[in-house]
Amino acid sequence: MNERITPDTAVVIPAKDEAERIGATVTAAAKLPGVDLVVVVDDGSADETARVAAEAGARVVRHSRNRGKAAAMETGAEAVRLLDGEQPRHLLFLDADLGDTAAAAHALITPVRSGAADMTIANFTTRVKLGGHGMVVRLARDGIKRLTGWEARQPLNGQRCLTRAAFEAALPLAFGFGVETGMTIDLLRAGFRVLEVEVDMAHRATGTDWRSQLHRAKQFRDVALALAAREPVIAQGVRTIRALRR
Repeated sequence: MNERITPDTAVVIPAKDEAERIGATVTAAAKLPGVDLVVVVDDGSADETARVAAEAGARVVRHSRNRGKAAAMETGAEAVRLLDGEQPRHLLFLDADLGDTAAAAHALITPVRSGAADMTIANFTTRVKLGGHGMVVRLARDGIKRLTGWEARQPLNGQRCLTRAAFEAALPLAFGFGVETGMTIDLLRAGFRVLEVEVDMAHRATGTDWRSQLHRAKQFRDVALALAAREPVIAQGVRTIRALRR
């Protein structure tokens, strides 16, 4: 039985070709204390993701083509804003493949709801080793520490809860899979409080085949781009080049 909490949180779930697991994820997310809205952004799926999500009770927004995780997050947050009342909802971002383990996300909401943090990041207590993933994590972790002084345990974790004010401060989001790294750096630099929270959640294992390795390569590229855009020397160089082109 859920705690009696005044509804104050919306869940946003970017999804692509997740018909097999999205229903369970939506069902678990909708039962979280204080959650009264679940928005699934179908990012150009070729399967029945949108239908399954809607049947599970989510409001579904569709991209006609795949636009990437960051764009899906922005679309979902905008859909929530249009449905907000006078008091903006907190935003809980969850991945589509969490299934029943999405129920543990209440631990991410609590510190934001109480005012103890502006953004929480999940630290999975159970992890599956994936080929090549360690390189991307190190790149993100080292970059965040270099640019902010803060060391994240799981810098790429997409399970995050944040206030509307924090989300707005992070816009525009970094492209693609660089979104988590960019968001963390931008909010820490702006003085927002970021907290990692241990949760008993798990993704579907993606393995080490060539498709998984290609996914890791894209992650590495996007994280590197997010870091480069936030490096003072590089960022200044980009601004100078743009100024010269005018």
